[in-house]
Amino acid sequence: MATEAVWQADSALVSRLEPSANHNERAGGAGPDMLVLHYTGMRDAASALARLRDPAAEVSAHYLVDEDGTLVQLVPEARRAWHAGLSRWKGRDDVNSRSIGIEIVNPGHEHGYRAFPSEQIATVVQLCRDCVDRWSIAGDQVVAHSDVAPARKEDPGEFFPWNQLWAAGVGHFVAPVEMRSGRFLLRGDAGPPVAAWQEMLASYGYPCDINGTFDDTTHFCTLAFQRHFRQAKVDGCADASTVATLHRLLATRP
Repeated sequence: MATEAVWQADSALVSRLEPSANHNERAGGAGPDMLVLHYTGMRDAASALARLRDPAAEVSAHYLVDEDGTLVQLVPEARRAWHAGLSRWKGRDDVNSRSIGIEIVNPGHEHGYRAFPSEQIATVVQLCRDCVDRWSIAGDQVVAHSDVAPARKEDPGEFFPWNQLWAAGVGHFVAPVEMRSGRFLLRGDAGPPVAAWQEMLASYGYPCDINGTFDDTTHFCTLAFQRHFRQAKVDGCADASTVATLHRLLATRP
């Protein structure tokens, strides 16, 4: 039996409320200054919704967007939903206390990852625009789950159309630099060029240590960056296109 809602939807776009018990107070009492986008990574919407509402699962999100564009709210925006887990952005932990979590129905890499339907993306864009306007969220604070937890997560993945959000005035995006031959960095490399690449990643917000060694953490941060900003090839290699694209982002960040 569905739990009776004792709160109202935060967005006029919401089709219905499906309250989850999995939430608590935001640390520090401040409102959200981030959006974190996820895919559900489950076989269907019903399974995802059940898990997000299951107290034993201890996970939730503020919103769930079905493939037909239907929008469900599970947790009030004023509350801290449990969606990002162990995560970090711009040197700050507890992303859950700072963010609104949006789950987008998609089977994910484990169950047959596929492109997101246009109806679904239309709702995601409208919802993000609504949240950004109401909470004054900066463009480089609209991130992927993989951005804030790169060693653990891949979502919403390389099929998610971040450029469509950018066209609607949400997030931060630049046209990726065309891939070309040239020098590149990859796992196991070391030296000043690696440290410079790590510094660029960390400067943008990625949880990357600056130690001069292209270690596992650097590899996963590079993969996350490519899934968001250079989707044509996601291999964890800091090639010329990847590095130049991050240069463009740093030069144009809001």
